[in-house]
Amino acid sequence: MLHNVDYGRLSQAFHISISEHMNECYGISESTIPTMDHEEHPEERLIDPERVYAVMERILSEDEAGELAARFQLLADPIRVRMVYALLEAGELSVGDLARVVGSSESATSHQLRQLRLAGLVRSRKAGRVVFYRVADTHVRLLLDVAVEHYLHDHEDRP
Repeated sequence: MLHNVDYGRLSQAFHISISEHMNECYGISESTIPTMDHEEHPEERLIDPERVYAVMERILSEDEAGELAARFQLLADPIRVRMVYALLEAGELSVGDLARVVGSSESATSHQLRQLRLAGLVRSRKAGRVVFYRVADTHVRLLLDVAVEHYLHDHEDRP
């Protein structure tokens, strides 16, 4: 049978015992634990406040960084990277032809292309019952070319 437990009181008691333990064993009190409050950054702790504020004005917002990370995450899949590269090389391919190039089923290829299309990395056009895909813009080629150049540079000395 379950008992009526005051979880608020239990949580407070647990917190107090942890705090006491940390203070007794390690000499750590709650006041010495750094907080993650981004609003509280005393000016005297900044080494170069002008640079800090200039960067804060230009840095991506959390939403923008999240969207960018999601696009990179899409390109973190080897099959998707090969698909995009194949489209860059061919200009445009049907789902079936692209599936053959990357060694995947048409169903799996279609699913991956849908995700790339929703992210704006590829575009499609329909000709009758056949769907053709192409890379959305030249920025995708630039991004992948730089990534490949970086990868090859890091691995040119390895056997």
